Amino acid sequence: MNSVWELETFYRKRDIIIIGAGFSGLWTAISIKEKYPEKSVLIIERNTIPLGASTRNAGFACFGSLTEVIADAQKMGWEKTLDLVKMRFEGLQKIRKYFKDDEIDFELSGGYEILNDDKPLQELDIVNEKLKTVTGLDKTYFLNQEKIKEFGLGKSEFLIENPCEGSLHSGKLLQKLLEKCHEHKVEFLFGTEVKTVDENAGEIEVRFSGNLSVKADKIIYCTNAFSSEFLEKEEIIPARGQILLTEPVVGLKLKGTFHYDEGFYYFRNLGNRILLGGGRNQDFRAEETTAFETTEFLQNHLENFLKEVILPDQDFKIALRWSGIMAMGSEKTPIVKQLSERQFCAVRLSGMGVALAPKIGDIVAEMI
Repeated sequence: MNSVWELETFYRKRDIIIIGAGFSGLWTAISIKEKYPEKSVLIIERNTIPLGASTRNAGFACFGSLTEVIADAQKMGWEKTLDLVKMRFEGLQKIRKYFKDDEIDFELSGGYEILNDDKPLQELDIVNEKLKTVTGLDKTYFLNQEKIKEFGLGKSEFLIENPCEGSLHSGKLLQKLLEKCHEHKVEFLFGTEVKTVDENAGEIEVRFSGNLSVKADKIIYCTNAFSSEFLEKEEIIPARGQILLTEPVVGLKLKGTFHYDEGFYYFRNLGNRILLGGGRNQDFRAEETTAFETTEFLQNHLENFLKEVILPDQDFKIALRWSGIMAMGSEKTPIVKQLSERQFCAVRLSGMGVALAPKIGDIVAEMI
């Protein structure tokens, strides 16, 4: 049994419980506290640190590449595509409003996309015209052939540059968000796994193992790919992203964030090391999983990509390998909605959580 001290502090009833301490959960807590400072907010996270996509991504301050925007527009129309691009654009601005660039290693070094056929180039003017309303730029995307040689990407035919994208340190951003939450008196239970959630007429009860529970007025699921047990009716497909990081590369020319093949491959420089991820379109079935592991097949595939595309004729060693779990659906629009009188969710960020989460927090704060 718990003591009266525990029951009246750590396990007391709260106004709002958020499940998940990744980018979505933390930004949502901050948005709620800014709008309703008097509300008590508790974040429950099953791991000792936030785990999922937030701490295990490639650290892209992602805006989206040309072919990705074209593919999205074909799939879900321009209106939804532009809404999504606007959310990412404003999300990145919000991050920079809250934190100094050097606190989170933010670099607006530009995003690039490698193309080996000219078909997307025919849509360049149309896309730029559409995106002008969002970015205010005449050319959000433009061809920059000179940089192919500068970056040592000799095997690539075309290089598209986009000045709106940058990179950051995901771990430092999460730490800063945690600090911000503490300033706002948001409380946490780390290392606590939610077993069941029961909604009654007057309240929500969140149960953990060992007969423990906490009650709340409302609950928000920010569990992204790990939502299926809570949100069985929603289309949430886990997508594992495998990543590798090289040891320092002598004389590395690469600088910025790079996309290839509709964003299925992504790489960047981390100082003088190369961080490369993706390729799950080589093995979709195996990568629809919530298991944090790397596979020999995909890691070999990524190493091969490194050899052929990024560092031809150069020696490199791999220092680290890891994976993160994203959430996808048949289209890229996130699921942010009210599920019942007291339950809400903000999930399925399609690998764009860094940029989307700051805005999603605002939307949820309006909803509740």
